[in-house]
Amino acid sequence: MKRMLVSVVLLSSFLHFSVSAQTANALPRSTPEAEGVSATAISTFLDSVAASKHEFHSFMLLRHGKVVAEGWWNPYSRDLRHSLYSLSKSFTATAVGFARAEGKLSLDDKVVSFFPNELPDSANANLQQLTVKDLLTMSVGQEPDPTGTVVQDSNWVKRFFTVLIKYQPGSRFLYNSTATYMLSAIVQKVTGEKVIDYLQPRLFDPLGITKPDWEESPQHTNTGGWGLRLKTEDIAKFAQLFLQKGKWNGKQVLPQGWVEEASTAHIIQHPEYSQAKRDSSDWEQGYGYQMWRCRNNAYRGDGAFGQYAIVLPEQDAVIAITSETADMQGELNLIWKILLPTMQKEKLAANEGADAMLKKKLAALSLPVKKEVMSASLTKTASFVMEPNTQNIRSLSFNCKNNSCEVIVKADNGIYPVRFAANNWQQGETGLKGPYLVSGAQNSLTGLPAFKYAAEYTSIDANTLELVVRYIESPHTQTMLCRFDGDNITVDVKRSFNTNAPGAVVTLKGKAEEK
Repeated sequence: MKRMLVSVVLLSSFLHFSVSAQTANALPRSTPEAEGVSATAISTFLDSVAASKHEFHSFMLLRHGKVVAEGWWNPYSRDLRHSLYSLSKSFTATAVGFARAEGKLSLDDKVVSFFPNELPDSANANLQQLTVKDLLTMSVGQEPDPTGTVVQDSNWVKRFFTVLIKYQPGSRFLYNSTATYMLSAIVQKVTGEKVIDYLQPRLFDPLGITKPDWEESPQHTNTGGWGLRLKTEDIAKFAQLFLQKGKWNGKQVLPQGWVEEASTAHIIQHPEYSQAKRDSSDWEQGYGYQMWRCRNNAYRGDGAFGQYAIVLPEQDAVIAITSETADMQGELNLIWKILLPTMQKEKLAANEGADAMLKKKLAALSLPVKKEVMSASLTKTASFVMEPNTQNIRSLSFNCKNNSCEVIVKADNGIYPVRFAANNWQQGETGLKGPYLVSGAQNSLTGLPAFKYAAEYTSIDANTLELVVRYIESPHTQTMLCRFDGDNITVDVKRSFNTNAPGAVVTLKGKAEEK
């Protein structure tokens, strides 16, 4: 009996340890009211998002270190990574912070000192003066931003050095993503590791961030200024770490003082603007080390189209968002208008009805699919040879039946089947690259595994088929509007961002394949 009792106690202890170990890296959860937040206000925020022009993919709100609301708009989900775009910059800067703390570099080090073999024959005085800190604060002195030109080259470091630095480094702010790439290259140079590998034991492991991935340049250096992919909770953890001044589970993870230094405004974006103009924008509050100051004494890392890690020290709160929007300021305005005022210092009275309503809303979040059914005239197998095009698509084959449609895309670099569902999202993986803001870069999206997607199709009319592919580890969607006319096909390939810019719609033409 005594032996059995000991065994039960040991088993109980083991089970307790196992459960604790499994949840040790997850953020704790709580109810909104218990952390001084109104569940009703969060529901109002979600309603406002639904009524807005912003397409949210995920949202997580933390108060006092606990998650009080979290949701993913189907087909996006909690287990998916999401492209961070320029939110990646905050992680690259953090790697610089670690490297400095380990004595591998100084912020006053001259950038040219790291790459003596990549320098042009003559380097002007401004280039010679450029420091690591100037890269961190986006005050290189180049104008305009050279990123679009630099990344088309096969050697980004060497090309960066050929761009004229017009102004004294440190004197003017200009957003410059290749400045962040240079930080990534410097970290790799002094540590012998890519940034993602260097951060793994120092940042990702302590926070329980598993399987991050990051694009690479032609030199197999992480792109630095973009290209990192993480889950929404990973973003929230990173922001929470900064809120806690670099401490995690009682241990100092980030170098002492780095949070304060990185989140302080070291340069003002447009000092010539009127105070009223600056007060109305979250992009005019000053810039730290690859982090933006916000209104309401907050700060953030952010990425194109609305990828956010927002830290609100006065409210002891964190907000993580992934989305696709053309109006990032509009998303922040919703936060300041609806969520910020609801954060109270004391607990609120329990409100089970409001909590239940919020949970219901969060569970039902979804992006719409069209409800039409495939027209009978299009339920046939057909293949078309495409005329030469900028998409490098050689042929398209269609096999549609029983509310399912498989489209086989044959391109210069491979054959890619993509399956679509009617009235629903068909999920899968593909090697076919989707729309991307940095698609013009050498090695674009290199270093990443197969891309996860969710796809649906709709019959617009008897001769028109709409194919929608959501690349659900990115902010973006691609739509193919296929018009059939006897043996001819015309396909308008549309991306979901910068829709009025050149290249937003590409028209392909083809003829039925001869049998």
